[in-house]
Amino acid sequence: MDRSTVGLIGVVVTLLLVFVRVPIGVAMGAVGVCGIAALTSWNAAIGISKAIPYEIIGDWNLSAVPMFLLMGYIATAAGLTQGLFAATRIFFGRVPGAMASSTVIASALFSSAAGSSVATAAAFSRISVPEMLNARYDPALATGTVAAAGTLGSMIPPSVLMIVYGILADVSIAQMFMAGLVPGLLTAFMFIAYVTLRVLRNPSLAPPDPTRYDAAAKRRALLDVWPLPVLILGVLGGIFSGLFTATEAGAIGAALACVIAALKRAMHWHVMRQALRDTAEGTASIFIIVVGAAIFSRFMSFSQLPGAMAQWMLSMTDSTLAMILAISLIYLLLGTVLEGISLMLLTIPLLLPLLEAADVHMVWFGILVIKLLEIGLCTPPVGMNVYVIKSALGQRVPLGTIFRGVGGFILVDLCTLGLLIAFPQIALWLPTSLGTAT
Repeated sequence: MDRSTVGLIGVVVTLLLVFVRVPIGVAMGAVGVCGIAALTSWNAAIGISKAIPYEIIGDWNLSAVPMFLLMGYIATAAGLTQGLFAATRIFFGRVPGAMASSTVIASALFSSAAGSSVATAAAFSRISVPEMLNARYDPALATGTVAAAGTLGSMIPPSVLMIVYGILADVSIAQMFMAGLVPGLLTAFMFIAYVTLRVLRNPSLAPPDPTRYDAAAKRRALLDVWPLPVLILGVLGGIFSGLFTATEAGAIGAALACVIAALKRAMHWHVMRQALRDTAEGTASIFIIVVGAAIFSRFMSFSQLPGAMAQWMLSMTDSTLAMILAISLIYLLLGTVLEGISLMLLTIPLLLPLLEAADVHMVWFGILVIKLLEIGLCTPPVGMNVYVIKSALGQRVPLGTIFRGVGGFILVDLCTLGLLIAFPQIALWLPTSLGTAT
């Protein structure tokens, strides 16, 4: 049996294990060790499985993951995000579907601190969905907006997915953060435009808010939300200006969140304890997956399957566009059953030789991958953001209603994906302007 066939069998077995609910990190690691043993020896497999965890977890760039997680958990636990939805609702009260559009804007701001799509969806399923339902918004529109807006946590920096991709593809994490900003804002704009047009066409979906807010109410709202913009500007401003690296920004962001929480007199022992515990759990989960993926990636290198796949796909077409569209279709299909980080770690090692042979810009491709993973967060049957919202709301809104509500947003996301493919400068403009894109 040749090496490529062993590699293909390994991929199929890994997918089968994932489908029967074996944890992705365990599945990839176990298949990787067995595959390396089949191609070399058990001594080599055991030696590699001992070396890789230290090699991966000791990577300086990966230290950004727990730091950004800690920043987000402190911001949430200390209440730095409180009043965000209320403030955006006050300032956008006269826009059709104002509460839904306010949810999109608030989610964009919140995700800059949380760095997680699931965390963003979980927060606003408890904040904005009950408000919209009480205001007689259509349940599908209300829940669909939160599910879709929650995905902004993957694209708007800082993003854990971008950090993991940067390490896998060996590209600058700072470039990824810069490249994600404009597509993230474009996505938010597209969502707001979709909500506004739908409500203009059918006003019964979102009755207008009769409340009028005076200047004093707006000033109070701004005072409630100042910590989050300061935190975002402190982190992203430092990265974009070159004052510190993206890895250092995680630690600076966590420290800044602690300082702001202390200034607001919200930093208590139970807040720090909760944030540290959540960070430890989240980091351990991510690192287990990353280590398993690294072992699997080493197996793929031994099998020579990625190179064989690259040669086969390049022989099928000489069009880079056709190749990108085919890869996008694969991600859309796998995204219906696999979680984002798991899918990225499973596929990037296979695709790298193909992309390098086709001279694809890896920062631009990373943004496409993030957008495809965002779509997967809302696509049935997995649709993690949808299930997060369902869990938060209980029996108040049926699961089918949430999936129905998110359908239109998926179409909008596909349009945004088309724009990113057709116009790469949407993603590359900012890093190019700042002189960092290569």
